[in-house]
Amino acid sequence: MELFLAITISALAMTFIVGVRYLITSGFFAWLTEHKRPGQYDELKPQISREIRWSLYSAAIYGIPTGIVAWGWQNVGWTNVYTDMGLYPIWYLPLSLFAYLFLHDTWFYWTHRLFHRRGWFELAHAVHHESRPPTAWAAMSFHPIEAISGAVVIPILVFLIPIHVSLLAIVLLIMTIMGVTNHMGWEMFPRWLVNGPLGKGLITATHHEKHHSAYRGNYGLYFRFWDKVCGTDLGLGTFGNTADQRSRG
Repeated sequence: MELFLAITISALAMTFIVGVRYLITSGFFAWLTEHKRPGQYDELKPQISREIRWSLYSAAIYGIPTGIVAWGWQNVGWTNVYTDMGLYPIWYLPLSLFAYLFLHDTWFYWTHRLFHRRGWFELAHAVHHESRPPTAWAAMSFHPIEAISGAVVIPILVFLIPIHVSLLAIVLLIMTIMGVTNHMGWEMFPRWLVNGPLGKGLITATHHEKHHSAYRGNYGLYFRFWDKVCGTDLGLGTFGNTADQRSRG
Protein backbone atom coordinates (compact mmCIF):
# COMPACT_ATOMS: atom_id res chain seq x y z
CA MET A 1 0.00 0.00 0.00
CA GLU A 2 2.82 2.42 0.84
CA LEU A 3 4.53 1.60 -2.44
CA PHE A 4 1.33 2.25 -4.41
CA LEU A 5 0.82 5.54 -2.56
CA ALA A 6 4.39 6.69 -3.24
CA ILE A 7 4.13 5.90 -6.95
CA THR A 8 0.72 7.59 -7.15
CA ILE A 9 2.06 10.74 -5.50
CA SER A 10 4.98 10.79 -7.96
CA ALA A 11 2.59 10.40 -10.92
CA LEU A 12 0.32 13.19 -9.64
CA ALA A 13 3.28 15.45 -8.96
CA MET A 14 4.63 14.92 -12.49
CA THR A 15 1.17 15.54 -13.95
CA PHE A 16 1.11 18.86 -12.11
CA ILE A 17 4.61 19.71 -13.37
CA VAL A 18 3.76 18.85 -16.98
CA GLY A 19 0.54 20.88 -16.77
CA VAL A 20 2.25 23.91 -15.28
CA ARG A 21 5.09 23.64 -17.81
CA TYR A 22 2.53 23.67 -20.61
CA LEU A 23 0.65 26.66 -19.20
CA ILE A 24 3.82 28.68 -18.63
CA THR A 25 5.44 27.88 -21.99
CA SER A 26 2.33 28.20 -24.14
CA GLY A 27 1.24 31.21 -22.12
CA PHE A 28 4.56 32.94 -22.75
CA PHE A 29 4.46 32.37 -26.50
CA ALA A 30 0.80 33.35 -26.63
CA TRP A 31 1.78 36.60 -24.90
CA LEU A 32 4.63 37.01 -27.38
CA THR A 33 2.14 36.54 -30.22
CA GLU A 34 -0.11 39.24 -28.81
CA HIS A 35 2.91 41.51 -28.44
CA LYS A 36 4.35 40.87 -31.91
CA ARG A 37 1.12 40.28 -33.83
CA PRO A 38 -1.71 42.03 -31.97
CA GLY A 39 -5.13 40.60 -32.64
CA GLN A 40 -3.99 37.35 -34.27
CA TYR A 41 -5.77 35.23 -31.67
CA ASP A 42 -8.74 37.56 -31.06
CA GLU A 43 -11.21 35.46 -33.07
CA LEU A 44 -9.81 32.16 -31.83
CA LYS A 45 -10.83 32.32 -28.17
CA PRO A 46 -13.29 29.35 -28.35
CA GLN A 47 -10.62 27.33 -30.16
CA ILE A 48 -8.00 28.28 -27.56
CA SER A 49 -10.29 27.19 -24.72
CA ARG A 50 -10.67 23.80 -26.43
CA GLU A 51 -6.90 23.54 -26.99
CA ILE A 52 -6.21 24.21 -23.31
CA ARG A 53 -8.78 21.65 -22.21
CA TRP A 54 -7.41 18.87 -24.44
CA SER A 55 -3.83 19.83 -23.51
CA LEU A 56 -4.49 19.50 -19.79
CA TYR A 57 -5.95 16.05 -20.42
CA SER A 58 -2.73 15.26 -22.30
CA ALA A 59 -0.67 16.61 -19.39
CA ALA A 60 -2.16 13.92 -17.15
CA ILE A 61 -1.48 11.22 -19.74
CA TYR A 62 2.13 12.40 -20.14
CA GLY A 63 2.60 12.88 -16.42
CA ILE A 64 1.51 9.45 -15.19
CA PRO A 65 4.14 7.26 -16.93
CA THR A 66 6.78 9.93 -16.42
CA GLY A 67 6.01 10.06 -12.71
CA ILE A 68 6.19 6.27 -12.40
CA VAL A 69 9.53 6.14 -14.19
CA ALA A 70 10.85 9.09 -12.15
CA TRP A 71 9.95 7.28 -8.94
CA GLY A 72 11.74 4.17 -10.15
CA TRP A 73 14.83 6.15 -11.12
CA GLN A 74 15.05 7.82 -7.69
CA ASN A 75 14.20 4.79 -5.57
CA VAL A 76 15.13 1.68 -7.53
CA GLY A 77 17.61 2.87 -10.14
CA TRP A 78 15.89 0.96 -12.90
CA THR A 79 16.59 3.44 -15.74
CA ASN A 80 19.73 4.39 -17.64
CA VAL A 81 19.57 8.03 -16.52
CA TYR A 82 22.85 8.83 -14.78
CA THR A 83 24.20 11.76 -12.75
CA ASP A 84 27.96 11.13 -12.83
CA MET A 85 29.30 13.20 -15.76
CA GLY A 86 32.43 11.05 -15.85
CA LEU A 87 30.56 7.79 -16.37
CA TYR A 88 30.78 8.14 -20.15
CA PRO A 89 33.20 10.04 -22.45
CA ILE A 90 32.42 13.69 -23.13
CA TRP A 91 31.68 12.91 -26.80
CA TYR A 92 28.83 10.68 -25.67
CA LEU A 93 26.86 13.64 -24.27
CA PRO A 94 25.91 15.25 -27.62
CA LEU A 95 25.55 11.78 -29.15
CA SER A 96 22.97 10.75 -26.56
CA LEU A 97 21.11 14.05 -27.01
CA PHE A 98 20.93 13.54 -30.77
CA ALA A 99 19.92 9.88 -30.35
CA TYR A 100 16.97 10.82 -28.16
CA LEU A 101 15.84 13.58 -30.51
CA PHE A 102 16.23 11.44 -33.63
CA LEU A 103 14.47 8.41 -32.18
CA HIS A 104 11.68 10.58 -30.79
CA ASP A 105 11.35 12.24 -34.19
CA THR A 106 11.27 8.82 -35.89
CA TRP A 107 8.53 7.55 -33.60
CA PHE A 108 6.55 10.76 -34.04
CA TYR A 109 6.85 10.70 -37.84
CA TRP A 110 5.55 7.16 -38.26
CA THR A 111 2.80 7.38 -35.65
CA HIS A 112 1.77 10.76 -37.10
CA ARG A 113 1.45 9.18 -40.54
CA LEU A 114 -0.59 6.37 -38.99
CA PHE A 115 -2.95 8.88 -37.38
CA HIS A 116 -3.57 10.39 -40.81
CA ARG A 117 -4.90 7.11 -42.16
CA ARG A 118 -8.67 6.80 -42.51
CA GLY A 119 -10.20 5.60 -39.28
CA TRP A 120 -7.30 6.66 -37.09
CA PHE A 121 -7.73 10.27 -38.13
CA GLU A 122 -11.44 10.35 -37.31
CA LEU A 123 -10.87 8.40 -34.09
CA ALA A 124 -8.14 10.57 -32.62
CA HIS A 125 -6.06 12.94 -34.74
CA ALA A 126 -9.00 15.08 -35.85
CA VAL A 127 -8.89 16.68 -32.40
CA HIS A 128 -5.48 18.20 -33.13
CA HIS A 129 -6.55 19.38 -36.57
CA GLU A 130 -9.51 21.24 -35.12
CA SER A 131 -6.90 23.94 -34.51
CA ARG A 132 -7.27 25.95 -37.72
CA PRO A 133 -4.98 27.80 -37.64
CA PRO A 134 -3.00 26.39 -34.70
CA THR A 135 -2.07 28.66 -31.82
CA ALA A 136 0.62 28.58 -29.14
CA TRP A 137 -1.85 26.64 -26.99
CA ALA A 138 -2.22 23.77 -29.50
CA ALA A 139 1.07 21.90 -29.01
CA MET A 140 -0.45 19.31 -26.63
CA SER A 141 -4.04 19.46 -27.89
CA PHE A 142 -4.45 15.72 -28.52
CA HIS A 143 -7.11 13.10 -28.17
CA PRO A 144 -6.13 10.76 -25.28
CA ILE A 145 -5.30 7.93 -27.73
CA GLU A 146 -2.80 10.14 -29.54
CA ALA A 147 -1.48 11.52 -26.26
CA ILE A 148 -0.71 7.97 -25.08
CA SER A 149 1.31 7.33 -28.25
CA GLY A 150 3.45 10.37 -27.48
CA ALA A 151 3.67 9.87 -23.73
CA VAL A 152 5.47 6.52 -23.87
CA VAL A 153 8.48 7.54 -26.00
CA ILE A 154 10.84 9.19 -23.50
CA PRO A 155 9.91 6.80 -20.63
CA ILE A 156 10.85 3.88 -22.91
CA LEU A 157 14.08 5.48 -24.14
CA VAL A 158 15.42 6.02 -20.62
CA PHE A 159 15.40 2.24 -20.17
CA LEU A 160 17.26 1.67 -23.44
CA ILE A 161 19.81 4.47 -23.91
CA PRO A 162 22.00 5.95 -21.15
CA ILE A 163 21.64 9.72 -20.82
CA HIS A 164 22.88 12.25 -18.29
CA VAL A 165 20.07 13.84 -16.32
CA SER A 166 21.03 17.32 -17.59
CA LEU A 167 20.83 16.16 -21.22
CA LEU A 168 17.44 14.59 -20.52
CA ALA A 169 16.28 17.97 -19.23
CA ILE A 170 17.52 19.55 -22.48
CA VAL A 171 15.58 16.97 -24.51
CA LEU A 172 12.40 17.89 -22.62
CA LEU A 173 13.13 21.60 -23.07
CA ILE A 174 13.60 21.22 -26.83
CA MET A 175 10.48 19.08 -27.08
CA THR A 176 8.42 21.69 -25.24
CA ILE A 177 9.71 24.78 -27.03
CA MET A 178 9.62 23.31 -30.54
CA GLY A 179 6.17 21.87 -29.94
CA VAL A 180 4.84 25.30 -29.01
CA THR A 181 6.72 27.48 -31.50
CA ASN A 182 5.83 25.20 -34.41
CA HIS A 183 2.13 25.80 -33.70
CA MET A 184 2.02 29.56 -33.11
CA GLY A 185 0.47 30.33 -36.50
CA TRP A 186 3.35 32.64 -37.42
CA GLU A 187 7.09 32.32 -37.84
CA MET A 188 9.19 33.79 -35.05
CA PHE A 189 12.52 32.87 -36.66
CA PRO A 190 14.09 35.08 -39.37
CA ARG A 191 13.91 34.21 -43.05
CA TRP A 192 17.66 33.59 -43.30
CA LEU A 193 17.33 30.77 -40.75
CA VAL A 194 14.10 29.28 -42.11
CA ASN A 195 15.31 29.29 -45.72
CA GLY A 196 18.96 28.57 -44.92
CA PRO A 197 20.84 25.33 -44.20
CA LEU A 198 19.32 24.96 -40.72
CA GLY A 199 15.79 25.45 -42.04
CA LYS A 200 16.35 22.79 -44.68
CA GLY A 201 16.88 20.24 -41.94
CA LEU A 202 14.91 21.51 -38.96
CA ILE A 203 11.18 22.05 -38.59
CA THR A 204 9.83 25.49 -37.76
CA ALA A 205 6.33 26.96 -37.84
CA THR A 206 6.59 27.73 -41.56
CA HIS A 207 7.10 24.02 -42.27
CA HIS A 208 4.51 22.70 -39.83
CA GLU A 209 1.89 25.25 -40.86
CA LYS A 210 1.91 23.58 -44.29
CA HIS A 211 0.88 20.34 -42.60
CA HIS A 212 -2.06 21.98 -40.86
CA SER A 213 -3.25 23.65 -44.04
CA ALA A 214 -2.76 20.66 -46.39
CA TYR A 215 -3.77 17.91 -43.90
CA ARG A 216 -0.94 15.75 -45.26
CA GLY A 217 2.84 15.70 -45.51
CA ASN A 218 5.35 17.43 -43.24
CA TYR A 219 4.82 14.83 -40.52
CA GLY A 220 8.07 15.31 -38.58
CA LEU A 221 8.58 16.78 -35.13
CA TYR A 222 12.16 18.11 -35.04
CA PHE A 223 13.77 17.18 -38.35
CA ARG A 224 12.74 17.05 -42.00
CA PHE A 225 14.79 13.86 -42.49
CA TRP A 226 11.98 11.29 -42.69
CA ASP A 227 9.75 13.59 -44.73
CA LYS A 228 12.53 13.96 -47.29
CA VAL A 229 13.46 10.26 -47.30
CA CYS A 230 9.82 9.18 -47.69
CA GLY A 231 8.79 11.88 -50.16
CA THR A 232 6.32 13.56 -47.81
CA ASP A 233 8.11 16.90 -47.46
CA LEU A 234 5.77 19.54 -48.89
CA GLY A 235 8.25 22.34 -48.37
CA LEU A 236 7.49 25.53 -46.48
CA GLY A 237 4.11 27.11 -45.96
CA THR A 238 3.15 30.39 -47.51
CA PHE A 239 1.58 32.29 -44.64
CA GLY A 240 4.28 34.87 -45.26
CA ASN A 241 5.07 36.20 -41.83
CA THR A 242 8.69 35.40 -41.06
CA ALA A 243 10.57 37.84 -38.86
CA ASP A 244 12.33 39.40 -41.87
CA GLN A 245 9.03 39.94 -43.66
CA ARG A 246 7.49 41.52 -40.58
CA SER A 247 10.45 43.86 -40.22
CA ARG A 248 9.73 45.22 -43.71
CA GLY A 249 6.20 45.75 -42.55
